[in-house]
Amino acid sequence: MNFLAHSFLTFNDGQIVGQFLEDFIRNSERYDFPKDIQDGITLHRAIDTFTDSHPTIHEAKKVFSPLVRLYAGAFIDVSMDYFLATDFSLNSLEGWKKHSMNVYRVLNENEQFLSENFKRMLVKMEHDDWLFNYREDWGIKFSIQNVLNKAKYLDKDLPVFQAFLDNKDVLQKCYNDFFPDLLAHVKAENALLQLQK
Repeated sequence: MNFLAHSFLTFNDGQIVGQFLEDFIRNSERYDFPKDIQDGITLHRAIDTFTDSHPTIHEAKKVFSPLVRLYAGAFIDVSMDYFLATDFSLNSLEGWKKHSMNVYRVLNENEQFLSENFKRMLVKMEHDDWLFNYREDWGIKFSIQNVLNKAKYLDKDLPVFQAFLDNKDVLQKCYNDFFPDLLAHVKAENALLQLQK
């Protein structure tokens, strides 16, 4: 899952911070943070593990595998944020906007926990409102291009966005089949974390 899903699958402000921090810290650093942030880090890892092992995600990867091989998972993560951002069974348009604004507020209020490279990214994320704009084709195109630009062994001009457009119906079904399972899993994981307090 990508930024929107990780921020949405949280239960307090500290977990939002932890969900974003996970990709920017070493494993040994996870215990340097307050408990709620540690819980967010734990949830991020639980989400990634569950996603990677889900049979629907294995099917979804076939959309991108012929183009990007082992990088297919990264493009599925981005794609799922598009469908989450347009899922009005979970949130209204106004609700998704409020969610995005809340996430930026929480991250800025906790900047003492953020790495310098994350702070730089956060400025761009907030300026262009990545979280809210995942609903737009241009927002996902931008995110897909970001993944391509960061991937060492991929041609930056691969038609990954076109593959997304051509297979929207397939990917939508994968999202519909997968996300309720993920949501239930995260709620169960969070309940266990709360028992540890």
